[in-house]
Amino acid sequence: MTRAPGAQLQPVPGVQYREATEHDAGAIALLHADSWRRHYRGAYLDAYLDGDILTDRREVWTTRLSPPRLNQYTVCADAGGDVIGFAHTVFDHDPTWGALLDNLHVRSDVKGHGIGTRLLAEAALKLILCRPSESLYLWVLDQNEAAQLFYDTHGGRRVESTLRGPFPGGGRAVGHRYFWPDPSRLISKSH
Repeated sequence: MTRAPGAQLQPVPGVQYREATEHDAGAIALLHADSWRRHYRGAYLDAYLDGDILTDRREVWTTRLSPPRLNQYTVCADAGGDVIGFAHTVFDHDPTWGALLDNLHVRSDVKGHGIGTRLLAEAALKLILCRPSESLYLWVLDQNEAAQLFYDTHGGRRVESTLRGPFPGGGRAVGHRYFWPDPSRLISKSH
């Protein structure tokens, strides 16, 4: 979905933003696998993307969301019990760049309604509460132009581009590091 620059986002009704629990692992894995299949073609090998990545993602998210969850935070956008987006942040990830926003995915049919913006803001808010002086960064793959535009729009500075991988199942691609020295700037964008 594309919209004109500066167009007002219309929220999806009834979305709640809450910390993910171990009970969300399956729904998050499903959304994560779908997002990889849609956006990572050409970086991840097709044989991997077309295979059983759902089992792989379910194992990853079951581990990540099992207590105790130290130095990390996963927020999900919940619409009537359906997880329609999530963001996962790892605190203290890099001494130079700070916390890593390791995942931010929104279900394809609800993109363009501010869910990603709000998830980014919720991740930044939790980071500020837990690590007030820590910065935030992420990696986005070169072929995911929509995500690059999203992060550009939200004040991320592209500070590095490098060949990334090998990824799960094989494959490599150029990735761009985006950086927010002051994550508090992300909070005002969602409210």
